[in-house]
Amino acid sequence: MKSGLIDPVVETQSGLLRGLANDAGTVVAFKGIPYAAPPVGDLRWREPQPPEPWEGVRDATEFCASCIQQKAGARLPWSEEFMVQNEISEDCLFLNIWTPAKKASDKLAVLVYIHGGGFTEGSGAIDVYDGEELAQKGIIVVTINYRLGVLGLLVHPELSAESPNKVSGNYGYLDQIAALKWIQSNIANFGGDPNRVTIVGQSAGASSVRSLIISPLAKGLFHRAITESGSSYTGSGNSTSLADAEQRGLEFMATKGASSLAELRAMDPMDIFITAPGQTTIRFGSVVDGYVFTGSSMDVFAAGEQNDTPFMTGMNMSELRYGGARNDDYYRLYLASAQGDSLLAGQVAAQEYSRLNAYLWLDYRARTSTTNGYIYYFDRAIPWPEHPEFGAFHTGEVPYVFNNLKMLDRPWTDVDRMVADMMSSYWANFAKNGDPNGEGLPVWDPTTSDNRSVMRLGEDMGMIPIAATEERFDFLGKQLISR
Repeated sequence: MKSGLIDPVVETQSGLLRGLANDAGTVVAFKGIPYAAPPVGDLRWREPQPPEPWEGVRDATEFCASCIQQKAGARLPWSEEFMVQNEISEDCLFLNIWTPAKKASDKLAVLVYIHGGGFTEGSGAIDVYDGEELAQKGIIVVTINYRLGVLGLLVHPELSAESPNKVSGNYGYLDQIAALKWIQSNIANFGGDPNRVTIVGQSAGASSVRSLIISPLAKGLFHRAITESGSSYTGSGNSTSLADAEQRGLEFMATKGASSLAELRAMDPMDIFITAPGQTTIRFGSVVDGYVFTGSSMDVFAAGEQNDTPFMTGMNMSELRYGGARNDDYYRLYLASAQGDSLLAGQVAAQEYSRLNAYLWLDYRARTSTTNGYIYYFDRAIPWPEHPEFGAFHTGEVPYVFNNLKMLDRPWTDVDRMVADMMSSYWANFAKNGDPNGEGLPVWDPTTSDNRSVMRLGEDMGMIPIAATEERFDFLGKQLISR
């Protein structure tokens, strides 16, 4: 055991785990921890079941498999550090923990990161999600896997009939909830505080966080929430009915040439996941089933039935290019201030549009919420001499949040290191206190209807208005809502 650190052998409800301390002796990592039974065979398309106990000490020094997906490899603007590199398997319900605790009684705040990837790819084992550096801010970092694609979302009448709740689908969300339950039961032994759990998600992970906020099954499992580059202000978009989704399930079964659920369960998982040439692509999403989700985000918030927690959200400068109508109002509001340069006008509109996207969701939340909300706007471009056009692209904030710039081979500058140190501090502070502010950091004010400003995260940090004028604010709001 490294001096001053928690014992690398930790007891869980399923058995003993052996982790590995880093060379500096500041963090112990526990990787590949099963939080549920393998969802294979008869457990495919069922709620996650408790993990199977083991005897002796389980090695937790290496990542275990990522969930079934079509591994894409590096593709611009994402280099391989943003992509899944390890093996894939249907046996994939694992989580990973990085703890800086010195003893089990430390009661450190816990940050649980839910990966993005459009619900079709991604993993808690991706390089940019390495939690070692972020944990050194005095928090425990957890990353998780969850079932993806049709393996995580299929809805079918036979599945609904065999379910004790007479529903099907939403399995990936149920995996996330199972991971949070595991954390509630076990994180204290790693030096964590089960009463200070923050869920964080990027892209599809952000949509997951917004979905967990409205799920009655997740109530009490987390206490703060952060979304990075999530869906529009309407939240997770849980609008598909169970009946409609079941019909899609029947169509999906037909495309696979199966006549029964038993035949589907007997198929190779990759044959199920991948749409073969000539097959119709049938997509599944979250379903309002009365069990995992009782209504759309808007309905749940209107009724004040959400999991009401402090909330932080934001967008990146270059992930949204303004696509609104090129109408007279657009030219009048933006071309004039851009001195007739249509490209510059579009960039300005895109920047204000992305800030407003986050604000409108937060504003709707605030109508029935009693907790603070904070918005950021990230505009630091990862240094990439070959591709300066990508700017602050979708997912580009992640290495800064985790303070692990070392994971990417880029010509980092002192400014990048400063931004990463400050952003990871903001995220860690929010996990600890529900407030991102802290010593040595620019003051980050909550965003309210009376304070329509957001925190700019980049070389120049500070509060900036969502839109330069009230007229632009109203114009962009109407464009966004119309979508």
